[in-house]
Amino acid sequence: MIKKNSNNNHHLPQSGTRASLALLALGGALSALPATAATTDAAALEGRIAELQRQLAAAQRELAAARSETVAAEQQAAEAEQRLATAAPEPADRSIKLGPVTVGGALRANYVLGSYEGLDNAPNRGGNGGNVEFDTFRLELSLDYNNFIGEFQYRWYPAGTRESYNFLHTGWLGYRFADDSELKVGVNRVPFGPGPFGVSQSYMFDMHYYVGLADDMDLGVKYTTDIDNWTIDVGYYAASEGNYFGRSLDSARYSYDPVRWTESVDENGNVTYGGANNGYEERHQFNLRAIYHLTDAAIPTDLGVSLQYGQLKGQRADDGSHWAASAHMVNRYRNWTLATQLTRYEYDIDADNPWGTDTLIPMGAFDFAWPVASKAWVPAVSLSYKHETPNLPWLDYVLPYVEYSSIIKDEGEFNNNDLITVGAAWASGGWYIYSDLAYSNGNYFVGNDAGNGLQDNYGSIYGVGDFGANGNDEWNYRFTLNLGYYF
Repeated sequence: MIKKNSNNNHHLPQSGTRASLALLALGGALSALPATAATTDAAALEGRIAELQRQLAAAQRELAAARSETVAAEQQAAEAEQRLATAAPEPADRSIKLGPVTVGGALRANYVLGSYEGLDNAPNRGGNGGNVEFDTFRLELSLDYNNFIGEFQYRWYPAGTRESYNFLHTGWLGYRFADDSELKVGVNRVPFGPGPFGVSQSYMFDMHYYVGLADDMDLGVKYTTDIDNWTIDVGYYAASEGNYFGRSLDSARYSYDPVRWTESVDENGNVTYGGANNGYEERHQFNLRAIYHLTDAAIPTDLGVSLQYGQLKGQRADDGSHWAASAHMVNRYRNWTLATQLTRYEYDIDADNPWGTDTLIPMGAFDFAWPVASKAWVPAVSLSYKHETPNLPWLDYVLPYVEYSSIIKDEGEFNNNDLITVGAAWASGGWYIYSDLAYSNGNYFVGNDAGNGLQDNYGSIYGVGDFGANGNDEWNYRFTLNLGYYF
């Protein structure tokens, strides 16, 4: 954090000090003119006075410029301090340095209570006071050697159970140029939206994440540069980040992508499990993002636009394509941050496929695949406040937030999905803790109550509450307390 000295004179650059000394010297020189000056040559005396006046005027201009520089420097320091105060939270650094390589990681666990009915052979999240369960273990390496940079992160979920799976989250090498532009090659974050996690500060993210448009990792190359007040990202991605180790065919991955699965659907929407492989894989995706930073405004603002286009390689389905466009804005005032985003996305596919429609496309992550609405609008907004707690030795800061997002689908027979999240994040040393209360009518990570005491069993493509048809449109809640230790 930038510290400001209460004595403004300490901010004066050396030029201001020289100007002040010059004024004192000139004043002394004027007062020290000898009394016999009246008897000297008048023209010489007038010339001397004129020269002193010229020097005095020059010194006054130099002093004024120095004071102006001081004010500007103080203003820049205040703006920097404000941006630091409202920046996205990062856990305290507890990593290990091995030369140019930094080793770190995290261990996280959840307490969950919500609208969960009849979970057989699974944690009882809906009763008996909720459930405590392992969330994830992750190991990460970062490289910073001369101008060469890199990052690697691998995650395990939830280790030691029959439902365990693991995958690569990040894996790239890059180069930092003299102007701080960066080139990254490998599995890296796709530049789309206002920041790495979209508008969200919460554990649950917003709905952009669940349609593959926030915190999305793919395999490709990305170039980032700053031009005046602009930040420009250009990316080409040959494929998604890929599938790793789990029970699903193609969904043991971190971020949501169109995937292959083994399910098919009959004319009534009933799902048959364990058939022939079918679905899609991402290919040849192009991304462009431009963000303009209004740093001199009364409320510092980032205005941006994101564009994405790519191809889909089909299995037992014709090839297709997809595109997305988004406008987004982040406003910061003191410790407040307001983030807004509006996105249009379309997955253009043919209806001649094993699930029998072009209005749904199978997408997967976290070892599970299910159809998502192929065309929709996604509005999202979040408001957060970062409150530092220097008087509390056990807490660095708390970040309360409220978020809303929705998937507004083109298909009139589908119900929209809404997600409302209220909570706070707590930072203390290496600990970073989320406390989220999420309320949703179609996010399958939030409850499984299908109404009338029944549960979603994913036996019908139109009967479950999800990102696709959302047939039952039931509202569910989930309270999550995520305790994470970062090192």
